[in-house]
Amino acid sequence: MIIIGITGTLGAGKGTIVEYLKEKMGFAHFSVRGFLIEEIRKKSLPVNRNSMTEIANQLRATHSPSYIVDELYKMALQTGKNCIIESIRTPGEIESLREKTDFYLFAVDAPPMLRYERIKKRNSETDNISFDIFIQNEQREMTTTDPNKQNLKRCIQMADFIFDNSGTLADLRHQVEEVIQQIINKPDFNKN
Repeated sequence: MIIIGITGTLGAGKGTIVEYLKEKMGFAHFSVRGFLIEEIRKKSLPVNRNSMTEIANQLRATHSPSYIVDELYKMALQTGKNCIIESIRTPGEIESLREKTDFYLFAVDAPPMLRYERIKKRNSETDNISFDIFIQNEQREMTTTDPNKQNLKRCIQMADFIFDNSGTLADLRHQVEEVIQQIINKPDFNKN
């Protein structure tokens, strides 16, 4: 069993990689975003990026910097399948997953305006924002010295594989498929 964590800049294509791995490779999917939305709704807060950031930071500060992905990891283990944990945003989450299993971190990036155009098309609950707010949100999540807060820049630097999603969907899928083949063809890959 392998766990693939996915990190990257806002709107870069994390969900696109997830969908491809689910459809093509049969991976089970666990989402930090989904986990946080459940927590936000329990507290009757508005579902937006500010609430997500606030709740995530509170959970990490209360429990541990890796709390959210540790909970998702427990769920992933129960499936017995290869799994994806989407939206990893802190180095502590990565370190925790690397201690537990055959773990690979994928990062994805693309130019800011292209990413913004993609989130506008996606039109999720957290995407109805201006380009300036989009950039401000990303900058807020890009670096910090607080282990309980998002540090996308460091997460991307820690990635085992980085994907450039400035091309076509086919280009991104090709990059991902090549990496999956590398992982599967490793001599020590556990094929169960």
